[in-house]
Amino acid sequence: MSYKGTFKFLRRDDVFLQITEVEAYRPNDSACHGRFGKTTRTAPVFGPGGHAYVYLCYGLHMMLNVVADKEGAGAAVLIRSCPPISGLGTIQQRRGLKTEKPILLACPGEVGQALGLSTEWSAHALYTAGSLELLDGPEPEHILVGPRVGIEYASPEHVNALWRFAISGYSWISAPKKTLRPL
Repeated sequence: MSYKGTFKFLRRDDVFLQITEVEAYRPNDSACHGRFGKTTRTAPVFGPGGHAYVYLCYGLHMMLNVVADKEGAGAAVLIRSCPPISGLGTIQQRRGLKTEKPILLACPGEVGQALGLSTEWSAHALYTAGSLELLDGPEPEHILVGPRVGIEYASPEHVNALWRFAISGYSWISAPKKTLRPL
């Protein structure tokens, strides 16, 4: 398996984050929200690539995904972890946590909270300047890969699929870290 891609950044108002960890969810994936077809909640997953799919998890956490395929496919990439580049004060206020350590943004729900997201951001075009934006950066040198997190309900082939990706050398990676290995 080879990897060719770039660092990505997220920006909303004064908050600027570097994406260091993601999980892929594909069509016909028993862990993908689109597995049961298009519903009011999952419609954005079936929309055009480059748009947001934001959903509420466990009634508490806003989870940000980037729709990652052609319209109608039903694929997305969950943003798992991001260190802050700027806007630390805003992030700390939104999170209600006064720290600069990785615990500030250690899971996908915390990323959504730091960005101040709600489900109203779902289907938003992430290439729209001046709002919630996904931006390119340099190519990462070393990538880690491992199984996705929290999908025990999925079929064994999908539970064990190596569709979780992280940039090596960063402490801003969510748990469990021991399941990640070099690509």
